[in-house]
Amino acid sequence: MKQVTASRAGHHALQDQGVIGIIGLGIMGGVMAQELLKAGSTVLGFDIQKAAQQRLKKMGGQPLGSVAAVAERSDVLIVSLATTGALATVMAQIAALPKRDKSRQLIVLETSTLPIGDKEAAQALLKKRGITLLDCPISGTAERMKQRAWTVYCSGSEAAWKKTRAIFQVFTDNTPYVGVFGNGTKMKFAANHLVAIYNVACAESVTLARKMGLDPQAVLDLFGNSQVIGTGVMRLRTPFMIKREYLPATMKVEVWQKDMQVIGDMARAVDCPTPLFNACAPIYSAAMAQGLALEDTASVHEVLGGMAGLPPRRKKTSA
Repeated sequence: MKQVTASRAGHHALQDQGVIGIIGLGIMGGVMAQELLKAGSTVLGFDIQKAAQQRLKKMGGQPLGSVAAVAERSDVLIVSLATTGALATVMAQIAALPKRDKSRQLIVLETSTLPIGDKEAAQALLKKRGITLLDCPISGTAERMKQRAWTVYCSGSEAAWKKTRAIFQVFTDNTPYVGVFGNGTKMKFAANHLVAIYNVACAESVTLARKMGLDPQAVLDLFGNSQVIGTGVMRLRTPFMIKREYLPATMKVEVWQKDMQVIGDMARAVDCPTPLFNACAPIYSAAMAQGLALEDTASVHEVLGGMAGLPPRRKKTSA
């Protein structure tokens, strides 16, 4: 009941946010657009994929033809991108817009998981144009958002965070302000560092259960909600492993490889040893090599299963 009340309060506060634009209408951007539209917001959007543009239109949003067109008409702009190249391109197009008067300054909410240096460069570029950029990466998948289980790590201008917090409260009650610009990304790195390890640990556990002749579903039923060893990663990813079916993906292996790279780079930059994280990296690389790039990261179970001599999974045949 508490979550429903908080959600309704967030929806009501959206009336003060004006037009919301979204750049990047993939898995995460698409679900954000959907929920904002359900909450009664006016949502504009752009994505380089025509299918994503069409999905937004079917939801009741307004797809536009460019980043600039969306940014120009928006009061708040959410950015959800997969690569540093995309970030640089999008930010350059936003910075090229004519300056607005002070009464209608644009606030940009950058939600991607990308290197801090690239985000800091974007912040500096937009600041010259009177545009505030917040660093607000999200922990959680599109599926987890349905349970209001996202955490949004908001960093940068505290005043801008307070002004736009109601947008993120449509998705979750967990929208902490974590300090200066960049702290949000650092928090996300710390979170994803654990997710990388937990996911492989779950795959290893399911493989061990199968090798011992246990029913992995019985193992999940017993362990999943344990206050000692149960985790959200276990509850989300183990069902994929039990069925040995990894589509539709909540996080694609090929996208996760980017996260692994930026977390590893950060650890090296601060001289932090990460032996468990480093041990997981080849498992994800093997998943890529085995043709699992577009499948859920839970598919690392197939890598470990193959190493353990489990029979290959049965592939579905068309009727």
